[in-house]
Amino acid sequence: MTLRIVYQTGILMLLLSGCGTKPAKQVKRPNILVCIADDQSYPHAGAYGTKWIKTPAFDQVAREGILFANAYTPNAKCAPSRSCLLTGRNSWQLEEAANHSPFFPAKFKTYAEVLESHGYAIGYTGKGWAPGNPGTVDGHRRELLGPAFNTAKLTPPTSRISAIDYAANFREFMASKDADQPFCFWFGATEPHRPYEFGSGRDKGGKNIDEIDELYKFWPDDDSVRMDLLDYAYEIEHFDRQLANILEILKETGELDNTLILVTADNGMPFPRIKGQAYERSNHLPLAVMWKEGVRNPGRQYQQYVSFTDFAPTFLDVAGIDTAGSGMAAFEGNSLKPVLEDRKDAHVRDYMVIGKERHDVGRPHDWGYPIRGILKDNYLYLRNFEPTRWPAGNPETGYLNTDGAPTKSFILNQRRYHGVHTFWELNFGMRPEEELYNLSTDTDCVNNLAKDIQYAQLKTELHEILTKELEAEGDPRIAGNGAVFDQYIYSEERSRNFYERFTAGEDMHAGWVNESDFEPSNK
Repeated sequence: MTLRIVYQTGILMLLLSGCGTKPAKQVKRPNILVCIADDQSYPHAGAYGTKWIKTPAFDQVAREGILFANAYTPNAKCAPSRSCLLTGRNSWQLEEAANHSPFFPAKFKTYAEVLESHGYAIGYTGKGWAPGNPGTVDGHRRELLGPAFNTAKLTPPTSRISAIDYAANFREFMASKDADQPFCFWFGATEPHRPYEFGSGRDKGGKNIDEIDELYKFWPDDDSVRMDLLDYAYEIEHFDRQLANILEILKETGELDNTLILVTADNGMPFPRIKGQAYERSNHLPLAVMWKEGVRNPGRQYQQYVSFTDFAPTFLDVAGIDTAGSGMAAFEGNSLKPVLEDRKDAHVRDYMVIGKERHDVGRPHDWGYPIRGILKDNYLYLRNFEPTRWPAGNPETGYLNTDGAPTKSFILNQRRYHGVHTFWELNFGMRPEEELYNLSTDTDCVNNLAKDIQYAQLKTELHEILTKELEAEGDPRIAGNGAVFDQYIYSEERSRNFYERFTAGEDMHAGWVNESDFEPSNK
């Protein structure tokens, strides 16, 4: 009797399958493409209204997706910023990865590693997570973003722009994976990182210094500074042209509609008082996201705070991966998928916490310049934990937390030869323990309100919110154990004890500064 029932049931199922009943369509998981410029500040893209930098590809992503008005990295330096992006955690939650050029802790998985374990093809071209040592797995170098695709080359438009053909390498990656396999790819340009070919923005980009409508208040208005900015703009445009080529490849392969494309930068522009610091221009970055099959109501702007720590949870969310079982450490960030879908239940940040520890070399004992800060309601409050240290690096080693540049040299020479101290103080001088800025009237952060009695209550409130948040995140700096960040060693031996070796007469080479930037510390 039992066999008869089973047999009749089987016949019924066959009949139903032949009467138009179809299996549910399998939903294809979205591809993920991260496009990240190296050292580009907000608002330097056409979509934000900047006229002297042409970015049609970025503008397309913004127009056909979402333009984010308030995206911030928690830490404005390459390696720690990228560490936050890869893990969904703030840099002070990542042990030695809070520093520049660290060993990446083995305990922290990246979103790319998790996606690969769930069937995604992963890889990158250009600059991935760097600089630093990612460690090894089973005797092989750990690939935080998958294998590198860097063999395809081009003739660069200047002597300083990379010869890597990012788009051609992306095409190679696409050809290497299975046709139906979802992918997660990282396009990491080395532009507009320094050095630049001086005058390339004018001579090769056809730009004019008069196109720049306004300079920041912490720089002198000089032709050499403006020329420096044009060269920076020309390198951003190279990144954008490669982005356009990649978008075209996605269209050719039929993958454009089902690819979440995120375009941003890792930290602010490589100019004095911006890159490597913790001001508005340092941490505020461009961001546009396009996903034709996933973004609802494209063409809109999103005004709320967004953190780099939000990206990793977003990628796992759209891929349908349960974060609890992913093996990643708990996220500080939140998925932006509800924002992409224009849902009312999207998480909204009331404030943005930023900070830094040790960046480049050049201070005694390999010390950093620790800062924590909070942005809320158009105010920026900063706490400088070691105000007796030089913020941009020591003078005698060349202010090594500021890249060598015409702008840097001009400011230093103004003080040396002409006695102009104002710009030097703003860019290289020591700073007080607390800083407070009204960003609605002082975006350049030159008018410190921390000692103004009428802002005393606001400063106290921001300090309390910041402290409470950092305590909840387990920040060693707040817990009184901040010295641990200075004790982590550099991943490169040549960087260790740089100050002591330099002052002892050893020939220490720092390729990102000009020899003329070194000076005695008593000046």
